[in-house]
Amino acid sequence: MRRTIYCIIFLIGLSSVVIAQEYEQLINESYEHAATDNYAAAEECLKAAMRIEPGNRLNYALLTNLGTLQRRQGKLEEALMSYSAALGLQPDNELTLMNRAELYTQMNDVDKAIYDYNTLLAEHPNNEQALFNRGLLYIRTGEFVPAEQDFENIIKTNEGTFLGRFGYAILEKARGNFDDSEAIFNYLADKYKDNVRVLEERAELYFLTKRNYRAITDINKVFAAVAQPSAEMYMLRGRIKLAQYEKESAAIDFRKAAELGYDKTTVDKLIKECL
Repeated sequence: MRRTIYCIIFLIGLSSVVIAQEYEQLINESYEHAATDNYAAAEECLKAAMRIEPGNRLNYALLTNLGTLQRRQGKLEEALMSYSAALGLQPDNELTLMNRAELYTQMNDVDKAIYDYNTLLAEHPNNEQALFNRGLLYIRTGEFVPAEQDFENIIKTNEGTFLGRFGYAILEKARGNFDDSEAIFNYLADKYKDNVRVLEERAELYFLTKRNYRAITDINKVFAAVAQPSAEMYMLRGRIKLAQYEKESAAIDFRKAAELGYDKTTVDKLIKECL
């Protein structure tokens, strides 16, 4: 009888080891698939791992990774569910809050994005990226004072910061203080040679101040530097071409911006101006 009990205990222990090995193997396979951009296969591996060990304490991390994989596939609602499930296991997790806030921003749910950044920054007040991202959201909603506070807080904790000064440049542009904005962009462009984000924002500033030649120069650098320029860059280049009466070429850029997800109503309106 005692021998039978020992055998049962041994088999249970052996089974647990096998399950743990399968769990780890599936996680490793997920990393391998993700490394080759096979996000669908990586997603299925993580789901299978969590089915094997639904109570594993590491599943909050798998859910966060799952959300990111789904987001890269454009499955935004599924990604939201995964991030939220991860936060259900670890409500104050810095990485997961950052990911969900960025997802809410992508989904144009600004209030919920700011709420997540508020939660994150309550525990991690010096997180530069969170402060910068929240500052940009405040600019979007026209709340310039709290945006300035966020960028100032970055600079207070890191005098050599790129994000703090970059945020200020964007803020001054939004306020219409174009000279101040340009001075900061020029400083950053000189210090961080050919930084794409700086070039994109400065190109818009040049367009707003009717210096299209300079705008196109920065835009051309962006297109040469990245494999896939953003929808916003196609829109900006299209607007400049339209202003220069290059209507056919402008329409091509507007259509490309629509393919990349730019608001179709805005695109259609501009294309009509190209006819």
